[in-house]
Amino acid sequence: MTRTVFCKRQQKELPGLDAPPFPGPAGQDVFENVSAEAWDEWQNLQTMLINEKHLNMMDKEARKYLNAQRDIYLSGGEVDRADGYVPEGDG
Repeated sequence: MTRTVFCKRQQKELPGLDAPPFPGPAGQDVFENVSAEAWDEWQNLQTMLINEKHLNMMDKEARKYLNAQRDIYLSGGEVDRADGYVPEGDG
């Protein structure tokens, strides 16, 4: 049986992740409160932010920025977009 969570991003009960996506309290919070669907959406957005904003993940400030954007997104907020980014279907 699939484990479900009340997703704080989607605001409904959805299938959850199989395991915390990273160690520590923040990873446990994602595991307990974020659906697999919302996590997949974040992974795609994270990749776009890294690529389009040319983030160097060796840079501590870039990691702090990305973690802050993750927290905003998974809590249901609007995150930064790359300059000139047009969501698929809006073009």
